[in-house]
Amino acid sequence: MTARTNRIALLTDAAIELIADGGMRALTHRAVDGRAGMPPGTTSAYLRTRQSLIEAVVGRLAERDRADLAEYELPTGPPPPTPAPRLDGNDLDGLAAGVAEVLDRWLSTGRSRTLARYACLLEAVHRPELRGILQHGTGLRVQARDLLTRAGATDPDRQGDQFVAFVDGLLFDRLVGAGALSAPQPGSAASRADLSAAVRTLLRALTGS
Repeated sequence: MTARTNRIALLTDAAIELIADGGMRALTHRAVDGRAGMPPGTTSAYLRTRQSLIEAVVGRLAERDRADLAEYELPTGPPPPTPAPRLDGNDLDGLAAGVAEVLDRWLSTGRSRTLARYACLLEAVHRPELRGILQHGTGLRVQARDLLTRAGATDPDRQGDQFVAFVDGLLFDRLVGAGALSAPQPGSAASRADLSAAVRTLLRALTGS
């Protein structure tokens, strides 16, 4: 990383924590300077407008999410040029466990990032110029379609999009919905097992396995 890239990463990480703590209204250039421990004016020197700041935050969220997916060996790049091997039932169980590990991290140690991600998406609803934020979710849909193709789904394009939507709903429910009242404590083995069971049920329903 260059010095500029490192500095922007530091600023956007601080911005993510601010958004998680106080919502989008807490996001100001001055507040980011303070949270990052930087002199006043640092954030505006690198990210001049509020829109550029939000876009940088979204890019940082996507970057850190990709790192999580790579750590758990869930594919993040474009599909291979030739068809990958078919997935069987045991592969689906392993995939469910891997997805559950990522979801549990996003509910526990990555909770601030998840809250910030949803806040940015809601901001885009009211600000059309920020709708490009939604494009950061397309990569996951591409990979879900590829995985469901390999698993023998009858309509992998549609079902891949459904899979991502269902999993995102599961995450939202456990984070801020009614599921937070009854689900196991995030970060625990019980949480990962419960999430894995839910994802496995979804995969088997979509693929008829």
